[in-house]
Amino acid sequence: MSTLASVLAVVALSHGGGGDDDRARVDATCGGSVRARLELRAEDGEIETRFDLDHAPRGSAWRITLTQEGRVDWRGRATARRGSFRIRRTVRDLSGADRIGIRASGPRGLSCRAYATLPGD
Repeated sequence: MSTLASVLAVVALSHGGGGDDDRARVDATCGGSVRARLELRAEDGEIETRFDLDHAPRGSAWRITLTQEGRVDWRGRATARRGSFRIRRTVRDLSGADRIGIRASGPRGLSCRAYATLPGD
């Protein structure tokens, strides 16, 4: 039987004085002992997106989908060679608040989902 779990934990936002220091972080628990974190950082018209996945089965293959405002921005694959991996992507900082989401689908039905919103200027 496959295990499918996506639990969104805590969203932490911090704002800098000039608007170029906006950050968001979302921690997620993803079935078994797998853990994931989505971090966003807005600077100079771009949003740096970092997704870390830890405690995955060694050598497991994952499909990754990154969305911005509900639209697919990027799809890719990653392998948890030592039980973890990191994905870094940069997306355009749209006017207003930006909602970024990531979905990682792994072996045996393991799945992680995380969404974070950066406030607009």
